[in-house]
Amino acid sequence: MGWWDWLRGKKSTEVQEASPALEKGLEKSRLSFWQRIKTIFTGRQSLDPESREEIEELLLSADVGPAVTEKILSALEKEVRENPLREGETLLDRLKVLLIQLVDRPFAPQEGYPYVILLVGVNGVGKTTTLARLAYRLSQEGKKVLMAAADTFRAAAVDQLKRWSERLQIPLVEKGMGADPGAVTYEAIQKAIKESYDIVLIDTAGRLHTRTPLMQELGKVYRVAGKALPGAPHEVLLVIDATTGQNALRQAEAFTQATACTGIVLTKLDGTAKGGIAFALVEETGLPIRFIGVGEGAEDLLPFSPAAFVQGLLA
Repeated sequence: MGWWDWLRGKKSTEVQEASPALEKGLEKSRLSFWQRIKTIFTGRQSLDPESREEIEELLLSADVGPAVTEKILSALEKEVRENPLREGETLLDRLKVLLIQLVDRPFAPQEGYPYVILLVGVNGVGKTTTLARLAYRLSQEGKKVLMAAADTFRAAAVDQLKRWSERLQIPLVEKGMGADPGAVTYEAIQKAIKESYDIVLIDTAGRLHTRTPLMQELGKVYRVAGKALPGAPHEVLLVIDATTGQNALRQAEAFTQATACTGIVLTKLDGTAKGGIAFALVEETGLPIRFIGVGEGAEDLLPFSPAAFVQGLLA
C-alpha cells in the first residue's frame, strides 16, 4: 500500500508483521523492558500479585506512565477473569491484543486539494528531516509535492530545506530568515493551487511549548493556511522525540491547545529503550500515531501499524 493511501486514511487489511527495519529500530526497547515482560508472561494463565507488581515496574520504567500502566493491567485481569484462556492461547497473546487496541486510533482525513500538511513541534525533534522524508516517499509514488520553509527563525532550517530540495529535486518556497512564516505559508499554498500540486508540506519553527508568544504565532500560521485554502491545513502532524520520555506528554498538551493536531510522528525510537511512551501519548492525547522514525535513513520513517509496532516490541 502506498504512502498517499496511508495519508488518506486507507489502511491495509492484511495482518502486518514487524519489518526488519522496525524490529531493529525497536531493539533497545525490546531488550531492555519488553523482552523481560514476555519472559514473565511465559507459561502463566493469570497475573498473581508478585508478577503483577513486576510487570507494573517494567511498564513504568518503559515510560508507559502510571495511568496507562494501571489501565493495561486492570483490563488484562478482567479479560482473563471473564474469558479464560483457550487451549493453545497464552497470557502474552491477550496482552498483545490489549496493547494493539490501546494504540489503534482511527484517522479520518479531511478532503482537500492540494492536501496541506503542517509539521509542528519543539526544537530538535526532527521536523525538517521528517518533512523531507515524507516529500521523498510521496514523490516516489508520482505525487507532485511542494515544500515550504516557514521556519524563518533559524537560517540553518531554511538552508537545510534548500539542500533537501536540491537533493530530492522537489520545489521549495522560502523567503529566508526573518520572513513572516504566515506569508511563506500563504504563498506556498497559492502556488500549489495555481500549479496543481498534490501535496504541500510546511515546516514550522521549533518552539518550546512553554513560550506562549511563539505558540500563539503557530496558531496564526494555522489560520493563514485556512485563508489561503478553506479547510487547510488538512493535517497537522505533531513531531515528538521519543527520547524525551514523559516530557513528551507536556509538549503534546501545549501543541494540541495551540493547533488542531491530527496525528503524531514519533521520531528517534531507535535511540531510546523506553518505547512505551507511544502508549502514553495515544492514551493521553487521543491522537493516532501516523509515522515513526526508527533510524537515520529515508527508509526508516515508517507508517505506523499498531499490530506491527506491538509485534516489534514483543518479537
